Amino acid sequence: MKWSAQLAGFALLMALGTSPSWGAMSGSVSGVVRDSAGVPQIGAQVQLLRPDLSVVTSVYTNSFGRFTIASILPGHYALKAMDTSFLPSLRENVSVRGGRMVVNLTLNTLYEVVQWLPSEPRSSNAQKDDWAWTLRSAADRPLLRWLEDGPLVVVSDGSGAPPKLKARLMATGQAGTFGESGQRFSTTVEDTPSSSRELLARVDFAADSDAAMESMLGFRQDLGYAGSVQSVAAIALHPDMQEGGNAGMEQAALHSWETMRLGDTLEAEVGSNEVIGRMGGQSPTTAAAALPFATIEWQVGNSSTVSYRMVSMTAPVAADPETVSETETVAALPQFSARGNNLELEHGLHQQIGWRRRTASSGMTVFVYTEQVDNPVLEARAHFAENGSGSAAVPSGVLFDSTSGLMRAAGPNYSVSGLRASFERRLPGGSELRATYDNGAAVVMPALPAAKPLSQLLDSAHARHAQTYAISLSGTLDGTKTRWQASYRWQPDDTVTPVDPYALDALAPYLNLHLRQCIHHCSGGSTSIEALVEVRNLLAEGYHPYLVGDGPVLIFAQDQRSLRGGLAFTF
Repeated sequence: MKWSAQLAGFALLMALGTSPSWGAMSGSVSGVVRDSAGVPQIGAQVQLLRPDLSVVTSVYTNSFGRFTIASILPGHYALKAMDTSFLPSLRENVSVRGGRMVVNLTLNTLYEVVQWLPSEPRSSNAQKDDWAWTLRSAADRPLLRWLEDGPLVVVSDGSGAPPKLKARLMATGQAGTFGESGQRFSTTVEDTPSSSRELLARVDFAADSDAAMESMLGFRQDLGYAGSVQSVAAIALHPDMQEGGNAGMEQAALHSWETMRLGDTLEAEVGSNEVIGRMGGQSPTTAAAALPFATIEWQVGNSSTVSYRMVSMTAPVAADPETVSETETVAALPQFSARGNNLELEHGLHQQIGWRRRTASSGMTVFVYTEQVDNPVLEARAHFAENGSGSAAVPSGVLFDSTSGLMRAAGPNYSVSGLRASFERRLPGGSELRATYDNGAAVVMPALPAAKPLSQLLDSAHARHAQTYAISLSGTLDGTKTRWQASYRWQPDDTVTPVDPYALDALAPYLNLHLRQCIHHCSGGSTSIEALVEVRNLLAEGYHPYLVGDGPVLIFAQDQRSLRGGLAFTF
């Protein structure tokens, strides 16, 4: 397609709105307002405040005492709750990033606050306050403050909050995903033993496999306004995977990064991914790499952000990007395949400069990038004949997962410069529309007139310039509170890898549907039950069948059709 057509596609996105994007970075805050006895307060006013205590927006709690503030720019805020017969309550140091966060507020009467009065005077070297008047506890924690606009507020900065412990059990059945076939059980525990530290543990295993397991352990230390330090370690064991005469794959990854804030306008994140994969057997193969990454964001005005991003490990793709988070093991593990008799890791170098702008109802994001992709993963559904022992006769040069029937091979390396733009719009009723255009490169598999040996089939794959268009619509049904997202992503029919595999918010190829249904206390409660259903490549598009010379049929695709459904229990 000529550049004129490419620019026309981009101009169409620009014409959809002049106010550009919150992108995937806009966040939301929700929670419950209660009194000291734990009773939810109906009709309480909740204000979102800037660091200078100016009001960003204001909402009221519903009949269950719950509130939600959506479309919040990343940054540092305070939350203030007010109601008749109570002192206002102020929660400081609310750091909003992409996604949703929960902040619960407690309202107290003056009599209840008096019970907190300090039992001993403050020391001479105690922390000084930048406020006109502050009452502190014996532990030197601020309790009451007199705001510049007059009211006396009860202050909570998290230091006196009790430890938070949340456990989650998920039972799912899924098919059509590499390394994730059949019934699976996942257990996740998140613990906050203090106001500045968080722990995460996750174990994921398949009930119908000999020993397939994934697990993850994470740690986070909040450094206050300066930023935070985080580490995540993940391992995966897949005894059913085969590569030639070798069987049993082990993966491990260690992610460590630090977030630094320089004033109110500049934030940087720097870290590294240490990854390793190993195939067991008579001639074991190993692939290992150290993959650094960095992101710098500069806030320009109230609604615009300029950023630079460098990354060397490709990102996972989901039908709903919200389902791939730091608590999902798949997000912490690299993509492996095979070439010849060697295990290969998909990686490279991606650098981008971006601009983002958003308003309360719409937004636009534009990135220009250059990237190198080494060992791009080519995935196909395979039907290999059985050998004398009853297992699949897997040829050398591919990585085969017998539980899902999918194989992976490494494609040709390539480099490209590209452009990515996305437009978002909030629609009436709370629904969100998102459109994305990406101009880069992908690996293509040309049609072959006759059966070819597997090695010749893989050699025919090559990279070329390609474009992709994506659109998604998401929202929540008022009556049932069902959260849903429908998306469609198109790119040329002969492509078998995504355009820009490093994109953090890329949608899965073709038609996808994601549903989450609350069954019991999904917001504001200590326990909840959710049902989820996710269908990827709903119409089974983009398939490329090939007959290999020795008999098997391989069906290559950007993404094989897959189905996932299950229940999630949070305690």
